Amino acid sequence: MHSSLKDAFCVLLVVVIALPVHSVNGRVGETENGANNSNAKAAFNTVVEPQWHVNFNPSNMTAHMDSSVEIQVEITNVKTANLNDVVFRFHSTNPDLAQVDDIVQGSQIDPVTQKWQGNITIRAIFLGFTQIRVHMINEKENVTEISKEAFPLIIIRKQRVIDHIFTGSVALLVSLLYINFGAALDVTVLRGLIVKPVGPSIGFVSQFILMPLISYAVGYFVFPESVEMQLGLFFTGVSPSGGASNIWSVILGGNINLSVLMTTVSNIAAFGMMPLWIFTLGHLIFARGNMAIRYRNIATYAIALVVPLAIGLGIQKCSQRLTRILVRFLKPISTCLILFIIIFAIVTNLYMFKLFSWQIILAGLLLPWLGYIFAWFLAKTLKQNPSDALTIAIETGIQNTGIAIFLLRSLPQPQADLTTVVPVAVAIMTPFPLLALYLYNKFTGHTIKDGEILPSNDISDDTNHHQS
Repeated sequence: MHSSLKDAFCVLLVVVIALPVHSVNGRVGETENGANNSNAKAAFNTVVEPQWHVNFNPSNMTAHMDSSVEIQVEITNVKTANLNDVVFRFHSTNPDLAQVDDIVQGSQIDPVTQKWQGNITIRAIFLGFTQIRVHMINEKENVTEISKEAFPLIIIRKQRVIDHIFTGSVALLVSLLYINFGAALDVTVLRGLIVKPVGPSIGFVSQFILMPLISYAVGYFVFPESVEMQLGLFFTGVSPSGGASNIWSVILGGNINLSVLMTTVSNIAAFGMMPLWIFTLGHLIFARGNMAIRYRNIATYAIALVVPLAIGLGIQKCSQRLTRILVRFLKPISTCLILFIIIFAIVTNLYMFKLFSWQIILAGLLLPWLGYIFAWFLAKTLKQNPSDALTIAIETGIQNTGIAIFLLRSLPQPQADLTTVVPVAVAIMTPFPLLALYLYNKFTGHTIKDGEILPSNDISDDTNHHQS
């Protein structure tokens, strides 16, 4: 086991060290391919440097997705032997994002002033960046002239009421859930974990060393030509322990005390570890992303996590009856919360599925699943019992996509929406192995409890005895 784990680490490190070379080679290949494509295009249609000019009013624009905008265009200095032989077409550099149906016939050009002025309508289809250029096509001579001037168009998503409702309702439900966690905590066990932090130390290594390395490596291999997607994946990799990790630890019979402690420690440690990765391995991505980290938001998240836990602990001290009620409903509430987040997130973010590609799906699978595997083997190699090893694996593989999305939202639009598709994909793909394990436990009637495999009814009896 030690040998295989060592080999896995060596392979991962070699991959990370080799990535900058891979990136440079990828850019060189892209340049060569671009030159070849240009030559191929020139063989079919001669592209001539234009003498005419185009003025756009306004000079640029930000439009909402699924809307139409109108701009004023003026084409000047049109000098051609026969105006009836030419036609002016408006082309988007990315027709999947925006399109223009307007056409200006050469006969519409004033032969005296040699210009045309009018309005065109741009259909904003999907979020992103594109440019509108004018092509003067002379089909008789098989010549195309492309305007030097371009109209930059930024397409963003309009904020809706349902987006704010989703954010607020999830925050409220998670706060209520953490009150339940606080009521269910065994303070004696929690104190023992703090005094002898073997499990949290293993989790720290897996969360803050393994996951950033995995996210960096996967990003460079899966998205070799997309800095935005690399940025989204790396941000997800350095944002450990989402609230769902505590939920899954409860559902799968892990060590809830270890889970909550690891979540709390990781959010506090993020103050130092996130900048460490930014200025070392991650600086290559962040320099190109030109993104500033909002540490105040991380602090707010950590405080928001501790406060409901403290309320739950207070209830545990003051009312044993209310504590038993909260503990009894902990697992049903956890399950309902997961279903709510998944269903509501899909409904409110359907547009993101248009961005999904096989690379995004693959990255969403690899990041959490490799985290589960590496963390499990690390914990078992260091002699952790099955319950703690399961908890460490869950805490490692489940990233705090909420922090990743929130930090990515500090980017200007539409980069914010474009980059967040990666943590969304990770969030969607993360539960599948855990759900499979849950179904296995339900069908076999076994789960993990205190390092042993026990029937489910024995666990229920043990829990009731503990609470009484």
